[in-house]
Amino acid sequence: MRVRGRTRAGAAALLLLVSAVLAGCDDGPEPPQSSKGSSQETSPTSSPAPASSRPLDWKRCGAPEGGTAPGPAWRCATLDVPLDHARPDGETIGIALIRKAATRKSERLGSMLFNFGGPGGSGVDILPRAASSYRELNTRYDLVGFDPRGVAASAGVRCRDDEEQETASREIDMTPDTPAEEAAFLADGRDFGAGCARLSGPLLPHVGTANAARDMDAIRRALGDEKLSYFGISYGTELGGTYAHLFPRNVGRVVLDAVVDPTADSVGHARNQAKGFQRALENYLKDRGQDPAAGTTRIARLLERIDGDPLPTSSGRELNESLAVLGIVAPLYAQSSWPALTAALDEAENSGRGDRLLALADSYNGRDDKGHYDTQSHSQRAISCADAKARPTAAEARALLPEFRKLSPVFGPFLAWDTAGWCAGWPVEGQHDTPEASAPGSAPILVIGTTGDPATPYEGARRMADELGEGVGVMVTNKGEGHGAYGGNDCVTSLVDAYFLKGKVPVDGRTCS
Repeated sequence: MRVRGRTRAGAAALLLLVSAVLAGCDDGPEPPQSSKGSSQETSPTSSPAPASSRPLDWKRCGAPEGGTAPGPAWRCATLDVPLDHARPDGETIGIALIRKAATRKSERLGSMLFNFGGPGGSGVDILPRAASSYRELNTRYDLVGFDPRGVAASAGVRCRDDEEQETASREIDMTPDTPAEEAAFLADGRDFGAGCARLSGPLLPHVGTANAARDMDAIRRALGDEKLSYFGISYGTELGGTYAHLFPRNVGRVVLDAVVDPTADSVGHARNQAKGFQRALENYLKDRGQDPAAGTTRIARLLERIDGDPLPTSSGRELNESLAVLGIVAPLYAQSSWPALTAALDEAENSGRGDRLLALADSYNGRDDKGHYDTQSHSQRAISCADAKARPTAAEARALLPEFRKLSPVFGPFLAWDTAGWCAGWPVEGQHDTPEASAPGSAPILVIGTTGDPATPYEGARRMADELGEGVGVMVTNKGEGHGAYGGNDCVTSLVDAYFLKGKVPVDGRTCS
């Protein structure tokens, strides 16, 4: 599974899971559920009326599958948009929306749309759980979340059942060392794509980021806003950059935090993440008073041992190397979860047990203690492969291994092989090598990069600001750790609040520490 851009909101949910892990939960805590069972399950339909021509019908929200309703302050609606924007009078899909009204109605500025990343994250699910972080913005904005097309309640893509996902998690080596393991790894990638085609085929050509950006403009119109105010985090920054490129004159106040590098292709993203997660791991080791090089070698050797001899857990499941890598990845998203990594590594190295690393990997994979998986990874893969043209071969991935091992002995092999397995045999061609983000004529857009960000390394923020164009991209540097800065750094939070609430644009190049 590809290392995905978990948002700060997602990382906050992960911290709840980490707390349970630190408390010694044997089978692993139950991760937050996706909203695929939310109040508006949708699929392609025929519609005689043009998309967005009917007013939104806001109603009390139902409960997401396995979760609870968000409360009386929240209202949900569905917006019909074209399945194919090139055929506006053809089939439609419903885009699930959730809204919390501004608390100071007399000072209301409009709506603020959120995307929390992934791709594949459900805004309908995440926004109510994250809303306390945006309380100040909610004074003058309606907070609006949505499930992008192909995600959860917006005609969510499905590719496998729980049993198939469990089998793959148990049997497929994501860093194959033998011809047999390599063949199984690539066959699994093809099988995943075939499952998507079988269960969600008509959607797959239409779930790319550009179409989601067009949906965002339809949402803006349906909400009655002249300009789009938008907060994009992680993958949400790629979506925001794409929107600004397509609709520069409709950009209002937009913030992009934890920024995806728009100049990187699929191999470039893997390379960036190898650097980013290794940097975060070394910062973690330094924080623990350990030599980064020696600590990295020790962890790499632990993974080698697990590859040959998976660790037992109290659940009866085994911790294999692939799950161990994800168990290490998960707590690197936020510095406050580093103690969980320490406890998990100590258990694995000194007790020969994999309970804590497995619990962290399960939380990352969206698996609960009953063996049920959410579908974020399905949507993520479908969106990524609809976007990216590149289809690296096994030989090309193999050729990357020396470079990637040098970049990160811990994460490099996983990410190098992922370039070939992720879209192997995908049934739909990708749309571009890299996304277009140039936005001449757009209002200023705040671009926030965190120096220790593991999933979307800092360098990508500078490239996004440059791609947006002179006078558009306004760079803010957060000297710190973790994936996303707003809500975790007071300086960044104050700058963003002043921008959204007062229209105050910071000086390009501002640094917060």
